[in-house]
Amino acid sequence: MNIEALQGLGAHDEVAPLSGARASAAEISAGPSFTERVSSGLQELNGQLLAAQGDLQRLAVGDVENLHEVMVRLEESRIALQLAMQVRNRVLEAYQDVMRMQI
Repeated sequence: MNIEALQGLGAHDEVAPLSGARASAAEISAGPSFTERVSSGLQELNGQLLAAQGDLQRLAVGDVENLHEVMVRLEESRIALQLAMQVRNRVLEAYQDVMRMQI
């Protein structure tokens, strides 16, 4: 599909544009890119999993003062990993749907 053909389609005259609904290109590019957000999220998840692994090692040695905090951090890291896996699955499903589309 040719993107130039789609850019030729302008706004319809019968539909009034919403005020403030469109951001300028400078405003869009000012924020972090998608890849930066994904990589920072994965780094944060990795740090959380490494901290949970350290907590587990300290728990195994018996060097834990508060078992409740360790269990809460372990559960948080488990839920964060499940969330990341669900996001991954949804992105793959969306990609497969796009690839199945007929042009």
